[in-house]
Amino acid sequence: MSDELSEKLDILIKLQAAALTASFDSVKDKILFLNKAGLRPKLIAEIVGTSPNHVNVTLSKERKPSKGKKKATEE
Repeated sequence: MSDELSEKLDILIKLQAAALTASFDSVKDKILFLNKAGLRPKLIAEIVGTSPNHVNVTLSKERKPSKGKKKATEE
């Protein structure tokens, strides 16, 4: 694929992702949605205006069970 075509596809992906997440209340929600859509942390960071490290930390925290929450079977 040519570099020019690749750049245009990247722009289209970013525009579509921004439009799909425009109504989301938080950056965290945007990150989680875009991750589920299969985008890589670097691209997610560019779309939401943060660093890839912030995206990775957000995703890592979401995967870890919260210490304060009990599982439904423990109640």
